[in-house]
Amino acid sequence: MTLLYEGKAKKVFEWDATSYLLEFKDSLTAFNALKKGSFEDKGRINRDIAALIFEYFLKNSIKSHYKAKHGETGMLVDKVKIIPLEVVVRNILAGSTAKKLGIAEGLVLKKPLVEFYFKNDELQDPFMSDDQILMMEIINEKEIAEVKVAALKVNTALKSLFAKTGIKLVDFKIEFGKNEKSEILLADEITPDCCRLWDEKSNEKMDKDRFRRDLGNIRESYEEVLKRLQNAI
Repeated sequence: MTLLYEGKAKKVFEWDATSYLLEFKDSLTAFNALKKGSFEDKGRINRDIAALIFEYFLKNSIKSHYKAKHGETGMLVDKVKIIPLEVVVRNILAGSTAKKLGIAEGLVLKKPLVEFYFKNDELQDPFMSDDQILMMEIINEKEIAEVKVAALKVNTALKSLFAKTGIKLVDFKIEFGKNEKSEILLADEITPDCCRLWDEKSNEKMDKDRFRRDLGNIRESYEEVLKRLQNAI
């Protein structure tokens, strides 16, 4: 196989004419890779979480690039051209947004907040307005609306799924790509690396914030998320 790209959390390999193989790594990064770490078996745990969620989406009419699990840490996916936008959906204010707005972490929003960030590590993934997206010709106006609708549909499905596990879905980051037919599909991954997940009863953090904030028990938290999803699904 040919290695096409290596990111902070995954490697992307050419698999066949229509598929890529994503290999999940054990590495952990935060603050645009200024902070680095890892834990054993993270790649397998995150792959299993992502696969469970994508399979759940298939049953809920949410289109994604997911095809199947492969090996211990791999996932076969449709070839898509990634749209260079990180799409963030927030249900509860937390992290940098709460700090930026001067609002205490934990405020439950009356309706989900959808935000776009330009996917560019060198620029530290800056916030983008709809007009800036149009100016940069990343996607057109109709596609912006389509991505927002898809992101909110993902949010509804994820909230329902995590509610069954006793976990609050605080916020999450997703990415989309276009296939050869120019259809927009959910891509990349959904794992504790890109979601904020709080225990419903204790508000204990069960995601990468444990690494960002040096809270410890990172592996145990990721494993607990996987265990709860397996039991719920």
